[in-house]
Amino acid sequence: MEELIQRAKGGDSEAFVELMESQKSTLYKVARSYLHNDADAADAIGETVLACFEKLHTLRQPQYFRTWLVRVLIRKCQDMLRERKRSVPLEEVTPAGREEPGHSHAEFLALLDGLDEKYRTVLLLYYGEGFSVKEVAQAMDLGVETVKTRLKRARAGFKLAYETE
Repeated sequence: MEELIQRAKGGDSEAFVELMESQKSTLYKVARSYLHNDADAADAIGETVLACFEKLHTLRQPQYFRTWLVRVLIRKCQDMLRERKRSVPLEEVTPAGREEPGHSHAEFLALLDGLDEKYRTVLLLYYGEGFSVKEVAQAMDLGVETVKTRLKRARAGFKLAYETE
């Protein structure tokens, strides 16, 4: 992957497209966990890809590309959420019980959506995307101990929500 990153930094647009394709699942899961709908997730991903294309030359350590990419995406999602709070009337907010393909998948998403955003994101990055605790900390601009604490609390919250269902 580092060779691909170097090629993309050198201006190879095909290498950049290949990089983004390799990360699309991660990008979608993270954006969806923040924004709760596909249209907003697609917007955030699009903005992230554009920002990364423009700023890839600033990436100093290619081994942290994935962490850097997720950090950019999280910031884009947070910007969108702040904007949404300012401009969307309450009656237009998507209801929590929306339809999802697959009954058990919908239940899992409902449980995950029930968690506070800071816990949901940590769980998604750690378990869903296989990030290490250190990588989660870097992506979210947190300390390693903070991530460990949030993981512990997220597991407990998820377990409680699951048992009460």
